[in-house]
Parts: sequence; structure tokens; C-alpha cells
Amino acid sequence: MSKQALERIKAFGMTNQMVIEDLTRLAALHGVDLGHVPVTAQTVEGVYYPQFDASVRTEAAQMAKHYEVFYCLEKSIRELVSETIEAAEKSVEWWSSARVPANIQADVSARIQKELDAGVTRRSLDELDYTTFGELSVIINSNWDVFGGLFNSKRAVEKVMASLNALRNPIAHCSPLAEDEQLRLQLTVRDWFRLME
Repeated sequence: MSKQALERIKAFGMTNQMVIEDLTRLAALHGVDLGHVPVTAQTVEGVYYPQFDASVRTEAAQMAKHYEVFYCLEKSIRELVSETIEAAEKSVEWWSSARVPANIQADVSARIQKELDAGVTRRSLDELDYTTFGELSVIINSNWDVFGGLFNSKRAVEKVMASLNALRNPIAHCSPLAEDEQLRLQLTVRDWFRLME
């Protein structure tokens, strides 16, 4: 075989490899199976998810966006609490200080112990990740000396956090969120950010 023929075969092979890579990237981006790559292992989602009723899968997809909002909101509120108290205390070791009411520290310790006793992986090494919205509200209000400069009203913080706590329940416990509650969630998220204006 001539050198020119070998170069053409190499170029053909390289072009095909590039096409396969592009197809794989596009398939992943758009969530489609183009059938160009052999399935080597079936995932739990691929095997079992289709066995759930279509109406439940549809409801789950609709609820996913609300879960995502809550996930981002909870993480950002905890981060705000942590960073604000760390700055005030000038230490990352603030959890055991007087900044956190003793009853909240005890409840969090009990939740951590419950996870350990269940033999599951701890969700976090940060105690703040074990707090509820209600407890976060108490921590904020108990430390109004450092949070007062961030929020425009202590009472409004309590109200918004209570509303978020109530709205969180159907989302966390896999129940559909009524249309009115979806609107309430949107407004409450706006209210949260308005507290910091």
C-alpha cells in the first residue's frame, strides 16, 4: 500500500473519530441517544425510572424547578449566615459560641447523631447545614447586631423565613405545589432579596 493511501486511511479514521466525539457531545447536550455508541452499562435511572407511572414522572419534572430554587436559596442563606458571623467573630469556629442558641446547637447535634446512628454518610461537616429555615431565622434574629446592617427589618426576616419554611414542606416531602403556592414561592423569593435592598 502506498504512503498516500495510508495517509488517506489515517485522515478517514481521524475524521470519523472527530465526528463520533461531536455526536457524543451533541447527544449529551440534548439528552438524546443517537445509537452511535454501544451501551456498556445500564444506569439505575435508565432501567427503573421508566417503570414509574408517566404522570408521576411528569409531576416530578414540574417539581424539580421548585426544588432547584429551594436548594439555591437554602445554600445561599446558610452561606450568608456563616460568612456574616465569621466576619463578626473573626473566626470560622463560631458555631459553638453564644451566637447560636443552645437549643439549636442541641437539636443539630441530635440530627447529626441520628445520621451517624443510621450508618449513612453525613450530609455535611458543617453544623449549619443541619439547621431548618426556622432555626436560621432565630440565628439571624439572635444576632441582629451583625445582621441588622444587611436586612431592612427584623420582623420581615421572621415573616419571610416562616413563609419559606411552610413552602418548603411540600417540596421536601414530594407533594405537588399548588398553583397558588407556586406564585407564593416566587413572591417569597423576591421578598427575601428585597429584605437586603
